[in-house]
Amino acid sequence: MQTLALESELNIFNAAEQKPRLLEFLECDEELEVDLANVSEIDTAGLQLLILIKREAMKAGKKLKFVMHSQAVLNVLELTNLTGTFGDQVVLSSDEE
Repeated sequence: MQTLALESELNIFNAAEQKPRLLEFLECDEELEVDLANVSEIDTAGLQLLILIKREAMKAGKKLKFVMHSQAVLNVLELTNLTGTFGDQVVLSSDEE
């Protein structure tokens, strides 16, 4: 299983540079996880990227999990009522507990 750790912000200001990186990550393995522990800020553009990568993984028949959700990610998922939509267990990173 391959893991990609996202760092700092996942927002409109860096979405264009993050998108190719996330899509390229899908080619790494059949089982993948994205570590969200260090995402300090996320907006709707960042949320769209998470939705995109999850959808593309499903289309490719790959298993993708989001893990170690930061408080910023949890706040946006709760605000948009998408916490359960991805089908991932929501786990806080250790420094957020």
